[in-house]
Amino acid sequence: MSDKTCVIVGAGPGNGLALGAKFLSAGYTTALLARSSQNLEALKDALPGAYTHVCDVTKAESIRSAFADVERVLGRTDVLIYNAGSGVFGSIDDIDADAFERAWRVNTLGCFHSVETVLPGMRGAGAGKIIVMGATAAKRGGARFAAFASAKAAQYNLAQSLARHLGPENIHVAYIVIDGIIDIPRTRARMPDKPDDFFLDPNDIADAVLRVSEQPRSAWTFEIDLRPYREKW
Repeated sequence: MSDKTCVIVGAGPGNGLALGAKFLSAGYTTALLARSSQNLEALKDALPGAYTHVCDVTKAESIRSAFADVERVLGRTDVLIYNAGSGVFGSIDDIDADAFERAWRVNTLGCFHSVETVLPGMRGAGAGKIIVMGATAAKRGGARFAAFASAKAAQYNLAQSLARHLGPENIHVAYIVIDGIIDIPRTRARMPDKPDDFFLDPNDIADAVLRVSEQPRSAWTFEIDLRPYREKW
């Protein structure tokens, strides 16, 4: 078993699967956490070397329980990747307060609880990596992004605060802005006429995340943005 452990929170068939495969291939013992046990079964079949655990990021106790089991089996978390993210898309006329709050709970509060759970182990080791998977919505609020953009903006500022606070403790916090549509079966089915180079390849995203996680501390990145070369930005 590797002496390095990566935990991916919010694992699914796109980025979660690619991140799990990338960190496993780089020699990390890897855990995949997700709310859906069905998704986890599919991930376990695709990545037989990964440890999986059900985790609902909207519930603090579920996060603490999942990480306690991960630590018992794999040891402390060296790299935390927070990939959980969701939100109902619509304007203030289309969504209700419950949808607004849930987006914040998934994107921001769940991140907060995940970080506070792994921090004692990272501090004890004198090092750690925390990578938050974000979105362009963190930087601008579109008319139909009332819930999602608000939640992602809060998540971005939480990550920036963590980076400034934890950097002196040798804990590297980075935020990945995903600017584009990720290439997974669901988005392909929704956009059948789009060419291959319209999409972001999850494997290429995972490669960039691994590189950020292994940066020397004399030249850390807080924020990078990833987009297809054809994206208009």
